Amino acid sequence: MRGTGSMRSTGSGSWRSWDGTFRPNSLVTGRLHFPQLALRRRLGQLSCMSRPALKLRSWPLTVLYYLLPFGALRPLSRVGWRPVSRVALYKSVPTRLLSRAWGRLNQVELPHWLRRPVYSLYIWTFGVNMKEAAVEDLHHYRNLSEFFRRKLKPQARPVCGLHSVISPSDGKILSFGQVKNSEVEQVKGVTYSLESFLGPRASPGDPPFPPATSHSSFRNQLVTREGNELYHCVIYLAPGDYHCFHSPTDWTVSHRRHFPGSLMSVNPGMARWIKELFCHNERVVLTGDWKHGFFSLTAVGATNVGSIRIYFDRDLHTNSPRYSKGSYNDFSFVTHANKEGIPMRKGEHLGEFNLGSTIVLIFEAPKDFNFKLKAGQKIRFGEALGSL
Repeated sequence: MRGTGSMRSTGSGSWRSWDGTFRPNSLVTGRLHFPQLALRRRLGQLSCMSRPALKLRSWPLTVLYYLLPFGALRPLSRVGWRPVSRVALYKSVPTRLLSRAWGRLNQVELPHWLRRPVYSLYIWTFGVNMKEAAVEDLHHYRNLSEFFRRKLKPQARPVCGLHSVISPSDGKILSFGQVKNSEVEQVKGVTYSLESFLGPRASPGDPPFPPATSHSSFRNQLVTREGNELYHCVIYLAPGDYHCFHSPTDWTVSHRRHFPGSLMSVNPGMARWIKELFCHNERVVLTGDWKHGFFSLTAVGATNVGSIRIYFDRDLHTNSPRYSKGSYNDFSFVTHANKEGIPMRKGEHLGEFNLGSTIVLIFEAPKDFNFKLKAGQKIRFGEALGSL
């Protein structure tokens, strides 16, 4: 039988229903009937909107586009609508606000009876080794924040004294090697600009980096001694890792640069997906000198890691609403009273994260410096990264 709602093609792009009426401006796909003319008119109205309003109106439709199965909204692309890219969609998530809320939640004191089941679930999920913790009793930790920042037993991480650079934290080696063409490897095959990551040279009166001639690259600004090369190493801290980080060598910290930014996830999968991820995220860059020249350690924030703490820097406040993304603020540890900066010994406590994040080392060394690493390997604080 002929259903009263059925249609058949006339061969001219229009559609005739069995009751004899024409419906020329419809886009028909299976059981979905898209009124093409109405959609084009609606999209035309959207194109006249301001950018913030357009983004607000198109965002829910984009979410549905990626969530609904079988490409249910794909026919909309035939009438001129384009979804926001997945990367742009992810970047629009208010990760800074969510991380501040998570930080406050972590500081809520848990009832004594609830601590063991909550921490046990976390230990099981992320494979935490509590036998290394200075305090193994789970009831000792009043909130999640204290548990994340738990200290280790002194003998749990012996510091290797035979190598010039050690791992500043537990984690996974994402990349390492020489810095070439002022580009640093984020993960294998994905690079970012060294200058975007560290920021430009500061004022001549207080430079974190040596001055450069007009013809030299940013890399050459950092290499202060003839015959040296610039090296990098990226260490990813997973949620189950020890969250404190330490000095990787004997050096002097002379300058701190804080970049307020996004707090996107920095897990290896996300690092492959988003170009220059480390340059977008909030980070704290410590620069100074070691026996071979320039040395820097950068703590990169991530989702739910709004708190980056440097023990000797009480003026540092990360993920604060008073700082806007895209800016940076400098602080010098070289003063009239202290003309050298902050001396750090290899293995000394330097700072801590909440949850997990990334440490990036960029330093100058002679050409015969060799890494003792493999990409993707797990490493623990105190183990050798490389030596001469």
